[in-house]
Amino acid sequence: MELDRIDIALLNALARNARASHVELGEQVGLSSTACARRLKQLEQRGVISGYHATLGLKELGYSTTVIVRITLESQSEEALNAFEKAVARCPSVVQCLLMSGDDDYLLTVLARDIEDFEHIHKGQLSTLPRVSRIHSSFAMREVINRHAPPTALDRLRRSAR
Repeated sequence: MELDRIDIALLNALARNARASHVELGEQVGLSSTACARRLKQLEQRGVISGYHATLGLKELGYSTTVIVRITLESQSEEALNAFEKAVARCPSVVQCLLMSGDDDYLLTVLARDIEDFEHIHKGQLSTLPRVSRIHSSFAMREVINRHAPPTALDRLRRSAR
């Protein structure tokens, strides 16, 4: 995928402030707001930009407990994986689910208000998931880094666009 220096500059500007207007972005990269909007639309259509989001203050919203849950299924058959994935997608407390290699089949990130809330989530959501043979939970003590992309993600592209 070919990105020129203006595309890369736009992506860097958006990574710093996704709420910047087309006028502000255009000023930062040397484009009119119309040209900036057109470039962004193209980046979205090509899948380079897959969405925009607001980072919420989870503690302020009452979610002070992050739990990392490792799940092992009783079988790794296509049917078991599909049944699990369909069911876990309906669990409102699960904010991320990754299919894993290695000893565990899935790694989940669960948000809870506190340990008692997680107990209810464990009983009412996680332990009811199909084909689960083992659930192992670890409580995060503190968030150290939370990035959506590595800071070096655009470095290679920036060097090649020069």
